[in-house]
Amino acid sequence: MNFAYEDRAPYSAIVDRPKLTWPNGAKIAVWVVPNVEHYEFLPRPSRIRDPWPRTPHPDVHGYGVRDYGNRVGLWRMMEVMDAHGVRGTLSLSMSNFVHYPEIFEACEARRWAIMSHGMYNTRYHWGYSEEEERDAIHESLDLHTRLTGRKLRGWFSPAGSWTFNTPDLVAEAGIDYYCDWYHDDQPFPMRTRSGKTLITIPYTMELNDAVMYRNQFDGEDFANWTCDAFDTLYKEGEEQPRVLCLALHPYILGQPHRIKHLDRALAYITGHDKVWLATGEEIADWYIANHLDTMKAHLGWEDAP
Repeated sequence: MNFAYEDRAPYSAIVDRPKLTWPNGAKIAVWVVPNVEHYEFLPRPSRIRDPWPRTPHPDVHGYGVRDYGNRVGLWRMMEVMDAHGVRGTLSLSMSNFVHYPEIFEACEARRWAIMSHGMYNTRYHWGYSEEEERDAIHESLDLHTRLTGRKLRGWFSPAGSWTFNTPDLVAEAGIDYYCDWYHDDQPFPMRTRSGKTLITIPYTMELNDAVMYRNQFDGEDFANWTCDAFDTLYKEGEEQPRVLCLALHPYILGQPHRIKHLDRALAYITGHDKVWLATGEEIADWYIANHLDTMKAHLGWEDAP
């Protein structure tokens, strides 16, 4: 079955939907997503974009900046998140856990959730054939299963790359939630050709330190924007609860001159009541159990009960 955009995730004005609820009457679900990545020092050729366009390979500077996140920035970020009682949902380059078993052990000890961000952040899915992309998804899934013994629940394509087939292949692999589309402030059902419904969970390219950094905004801006976004969504959540995502990169917000701004943002959020600090899989599970059937009926899907 082929899908147009409108078929996968049909338009629905948030003001006209059945009311969403969160546990304990929360107005807002907040999930914090550290992108814990691995960039190859000498990546294999890419048919779409050079991962290191600044210099001939190897780009020692580009690699080193990102390596800082795994050596230092992530550990600083963990301390701050621990202090505020925040469990992260890793947007994980699955190879990271192989290259850095210390990171694997620290994340498992904290019971951080995992969604796959592909194998490496230097291996883009743009231009993949269906079979190439299927193999890449299963390589990541199989490694996750081997390392953790758990089912892989979420998917966000490496470096935000994807193809027309990505949602179908992710669903085919048994994954439940998906973050390549940044189209809503609530979870939303997505159709796939197998009939399995994916749940899109709001990820962000707005409150995303990497995007802000590239556009010459910095840590203080990140904290200010986070508090402003929280205020708006928290107020709106009185009538129709929302999701706030904080998309982090340890090599950026984990720097010593920026970490205090993450601390300030989390202190502000956790200083409010009716806030659900959740992981991606907790949001997906709640939505599937409590709202998916209602939303399918609202959309007029034929497979609604």
